[in-house]
Amino acid sequence: MKSVLQRSSTQHVRAFRERMREQGLVKKDVWIRPEHAAELAAIEKAMREARDPAESNPSEDVKGPGWTLPTIRHALAQTSAVRDGSIELETIEGAEPSLHLVMREYGELSIFIAVGGEQIIVEAFLWPLAQVRDPAAFNAHVLATHKLLPLSTIAIQSIAGVPSYTMFGSLDTHSSLANLMFEIETLAENVIQASDAYAPYLDAGTHG
Repeated sequence: MKSVLQRSSTQHVRAFRERMREQGLVKKDVWIRPEHAAELAAIEKAMREARDPAESNPSEDVKGPGWTLPTIRHALAQTSAVRDGSIELETIEGAEPSLHLVMREYGELSIFIAVGGEQIIVEAFLWPLAQVRDPAAFNAHVLATHKLLPLSTIAIQSIAGVPSYTMFGSLDTHSSLANLMFEIETLAENVIQASDAYAPYLDAGTHG
């Protein structure tokens, strides 16, 4: 992840909600079994808007050497989300290069993509550890509820020297572009949902 502290994810929630309202969408809570969370996330996304057939249709996993950061950037640049400005894309050079995606439809949420070995890591910043009132209680709650956030994991790491919570997902470098797009969109959705669900554990004034 880029070594610059990002805006707290709770700030993205407000912008995301406003954008959803502007599009005429409404929020509906549903009760399901935890094992159906990934399926529900896919259905919700499909019911919002049509996607490019190349992005939405299942496809065989990529054969051959697999994805690299340059080939991921090239492929993402061809998607409708990048072409229409819903996602802004840039490469961050350095010892560990990554892609930086700004998710316009998710309150300018920043997502980072890195490739290491046979894995693609898709990651987003949540909030600094210092914003959590009781880290021990919060960590226990996260462990008890993580199944409600399909395909994503919450971790603690140092960002620009600041201990922070992040959320990430991973997939094989031979995965299809459709699966990569689904991973990106699911992570963005999960960041928004986590910011709502875990707001009571954050200091007053950091959510709303």
